[in-house]
Parts: sequence; structure tokens; C-alpha cells
Amino acid sequence: MIQRTIGQIANMIKLENDVQKDFNTVVKGVSIDSRKISPGNLFIPFKGEQTDGHQYAEKALDQGAAAVFWQEDVPDPPTNGPVLIVKDTLLALQELAKAYRDQLSVKVVGITGSNGKTTTKDITASVLSETYRVQKTEGNFNNHIGLPLTILALEESTEIAILEMGMSSRGEISLLTKIARPDAAIITNIGEAHLLDLGSREEIAAAKFEITEGLAPDGLFIFPGNEPLLQEKVASLKNVRLVTFGDSLENDAYPMELTLEERGSTFTTSIFPNEQLFLPIAGKHNVMNTLAALLAAKEFSVPASDVKNGLNSVKLSTMRMEWHKGINGTTILNDSYNSSPTALRAVIGMLESMDGDKDKIAVLGDMLELGDKEKEYHEQIGEEIDPTKIKYVYTYGDLGKWIAKGAEKNFPDGHVFSFQDQGELIDSLKDKISGGELIVVKASRGMKLEKVVEALSVVE
Repeated sequence: MIQRTIGQIANMIKLENDVQKDFNTVVKGVSIDSRKISPGNLFIPFKGEQTDGHQYAEKALDQGAAAVFWQEDVPDPPTNGPVLIVKDTLLALQELAKAYRDQLSVKVVGITGSNGKTTTKDITASVLSETYRVQKTEGNFNNHIGLPLTILALEESTEIAILEMGMSSRGEISLLTKIARPDAAIITNIGEAHLLDLGSREEIAAAKFEITEGLAPDGLFIFPGNEPLLQEKVASLKNVRLVTFGDSLENDAYPMELTLEERGSTFTTSIFPNEQLFLPIAGKHNVMNTLAALLAAKEFSVPASDVKNGLNSVKLSTMRMEWHKGINGTTILNDSYNSSPTALRAVIGMLESMDGDKDKIAVLGDMLELGDKEKEYHEQIGEEIDPTKIKYVYTYGDLGKWIAKGAEKNFPDGHVFSFQDQGELIDSLKDKISGGELIVVKASRGMKLEKVVEALSVVE
């Protein structure tokens, strides 16, 4: 984590007051939550619509904070410890993170995309950690506050930082990438997430492409080669190296001898053609995410043996491709952290390709933030589900009923169910399960379908 004197911080960002008397005070780490102050922290309060964090600054100093930022338009700063007055505390956080990153010798891999960025981050970190000292974005710290906090948490000995970059509108990734200055940048894909805010896939592509704005000179840009919306844009890049991944031979990285299994995938790749690799995460879409990670590994000269070990030990963030032992011998795959048409199609395709001897049940909830065509997207997904490969479709939510409407066009009577109440959905599922089924649960985070997983899981 950052460890600097107040005098050094005064040279990293502009302060609006004289802090000469506190120049030798050492700050160790940063906190934006007064309830989680560690001794020596710099406390950074924000002015919000509902509450103002400045009211907790005095308490933070009492609890051991070495200093606090204080926004100059807020009256009555505390007097019980060092106060660093700045124009805007959020901007000061971002500027401090940028200055700290500039002082480190760390290499940075920046990752964004409509789907799969967290999975790709986890895979990339696992593979690179076999060779280097690696830190990565934890949880969902991928926005204008979370990314600066992640950078300020980096140890000076960290060799590679894997930083996830999220967004909801244009300009947000531009800000993040200019703070992070990645040496390698990955776009996982261009999907439909954020259509409500951006209006079209073209605008989504433009927003994701902003990650290249902070890319280091002669940096590496890793992107899906079969995405025409990105192919049109790369021609504008100067002094950047380009590599692509995808499922076709014209890409720099593509899978060979791919075998998809319930608990993972075995494959070789054009990058390591003589090595058989195993990814302990189901689905071809996750093999694609892995190819992006492997291109980053190649960039940093990670040997094949370390790549194999790193893949074998991948652990994903919570509620992403989690396997659970369910009641009556069922197996449950919880992928309920987020959803979009691209992500949902990938998971349904994975379910359809799994063990044909097991009955399969898809439990699907609303995909949020899809804009004016949200009902159409849900109904299309329902129409695409193959009734010869999936036995039952359960949906939850106001938009989920449109998935059911689409599925009813192809499924026999009594095989599609739509609910607005989770308890009723759970009761129906329990009645329908005969034993040994494979159940996939997928929805946007706001639908809280993990409660369905909990109700059907066996406590061990």
C-alpha cells in the first residue's frame, strides 16, 4: 500500500493549505470508510447526496488516521490531526492514485468488456502469479473510486497489477485508463450490457475502446478478432501492438482440440501448441476469456509450465460459475452475479452441450439495463432455447416472463414456468425435481437469484 510522508504527498498532488509542520508524518494506506480505519491511514471523505463523509473525519483521526483530506468548500475542518485541504476530495483521490502509479515500477494489465472481465481478471492473475508478484482488483472495485483505491493498495514490491475497469457511460474508462496507464489492455467482448445508457452496440464499443487511450507507448492491445466493431477502430491506433483471440484460425490465439466438460475444458492453443491445458471452469466462452489471459501471459514471458499450474488453480470471484451440491442429487451452477443477452446465450449454450444423460433445468431472471428493446431481447433468448436439450425453463421477474413467452413457442406444455415470487418458484422447482438434474441459475445481480441457489443447495 502507499506509504508516503505528508511532505511527499504535497509534492504528488496540489494541496490548498500549508502542511509544513506535518511534513514528516507518515501515511500508510487509504480508507474512505471511517469504520475501517487502520493506524496510519489517510481518510478520504466524499460529499454525497444523502450524507457527507466529512462529518466522520474527526472520528477517523481519533481512531488512528494519520491525516484526512478535506474539501475546501466544506466548513469547520477538524483540529485533532493533520488536515490536507484539496479542491475536490474525489479528484484528489484519483490524482494521488495516478501519481503513486507513476512512481511504481509495476506493469499493469487493464481489462474491460461487456461480459467476462472479472473472470478474465481472475484467470490472468492466477496465471501470472506463478511467475510474478501479482495484485488484482478485489470485488467490484472497478470504477472511478474503486480503481484508484486498488492502485493505492498496491505494494511497492508488486510486479504486475491486474486492474478491472467498469463503466456505465462514455468517458468513464477514459478516466480510469489514464490513471492506470496499462502496459497491456484487454477487451473481452462487446455485448449488450449498458444499452440503456449508451443506446447501441456501436456506442458500447466506443466506450470500451477508450481503454486504449491510456495504453503505454508500444503497449499491447488484446481484443476479440472476430468483433467487427473493434476491427474498424484499431486502424486509428498508433504506436500500439495488436493481438487477437477468437475461435477462428485468423486470430493470434485460438483453441485447438477443445473438449468441453461439466467441470471445465481441456484444450490446446495456438500460443502453446504442444501443451494440453485444463481450465476448471465450464463453458466455451470461458475458454475465450482464457485465450486473452494467455496472450497477456505470453507478453510477460510466462513459461508454459507456469501457465498450466496457474490455470489449474484458478478461483473465480463470488457467484460466477459456482458449483453447488443440490437436493436430491442435483448439481447447481450459480452464475447469478450478472447477465446480458451475450452472457446468457453463452451459459445456455454451455448447459445444452453438457452431459446428455441428465435432465437440465434453466432458471433465468431479468437481464437489466437493456434499454427500449429489453422485452424483445428476453423473448429472443427464450425462442433460442433448445427443448431437445433442456427439459424445463423457469423464469423470474417482470422481464423474465418474456423469456418464458419465447420458450413457450417451442417447448411442450408444462415445461415452461414463470414466477414473480421467489418462494413460489422455489416450491415449484422442489416439486419438479425428480433427482440428479443439472440446474443453471442466471440473472442480473439485482434479481438476487442466489436465494434460489441457497434454497436448493445441500448444506455440507
